[in-house]
Amino acid sequence: MSRYEIPFLTACIHAFGERFAMTRQAAFRYLHKHKGLSFLIEFYDVEHLQSMEETIDDLLIICQKNGGTIA
Repeated sequence: MSRYEIPFLTACIHAFGERFAMTRQAAFRYLHKHKGLSFLIEFYDVEHLQSMEETIDDLLIICQKNGGTIA
């Protein structure tokens, strides 16, 4: 993991939580449980080039495919 990935993951967790009115801890748990964090790590090279809004949209799709219920 590069030194740039951790700040990116942190920003994504924060933005996801804000968008869905969740605490950072709740957002982290949700993203971890529904494979969103794994997705961000695996596809960091593409996701960090997109806007945060597009990244959160991608996370929502991945989490829904893995049993997440937030819409």
